[in-house]
Amino acid sequence: MAGGMDLGDSKKGGKKPLDTAINLVPFIDLMAVTITFLIMTAVWTQIGRLQVSQQGNSSDDQPPPDQIPPITLLVTEKELKLTVGGSPADPIPVTRVSGGDKIDLAKLTGKLKEAKTLVPQQTAITLQTEDAVKYDDLVSIIDECIGSEFPSVTVSPASG
Repeated sequence: MAGGMDLGDSKKGGKKPLDTAINLVPFIDLMAVTITFLIMTAVWTQIGRLQVSQQGNSSDDQPPPDQIPPITLLVTEKELKLTVGGSPADPIPVTRVSGGDKIDLAKLTGKLKEAKTLVPQQTAITLQTEDAVKYDDLVSIIDECIGSEFPSVTVSPASG
């Protein structure tokens, strides 16, 4: 047999010859499926990624901050405080959707729409969060900010 392996002579030592061919088709099939799976999951990680930046990073394509009033949202466990250009709005109490862990963001959506009408050219918002804020709540708030036409979200720790 070509491609096999012969480890001895059957006439010497009384051992049987070991001459076999290894089937590589199952291994090739496994590798093809594994590579396909890895390529597909690489695309999913790009879809599920949030675009946020840390405070202090500035890009050159944005106008100077003194021309457009900044919008900040202080996120605590109990309330949300939206500030547009240094003038704070009324605090929004954090409430949960009935019987669940999800945060109710209906009032925040209204406040973000008002802020967008006050400063329509502003596309950035800074979230100042406390350590006690749940990660799921922070992600929901970021999604709400992006949905309210603030695609550039910066997350920083709450001061004080």
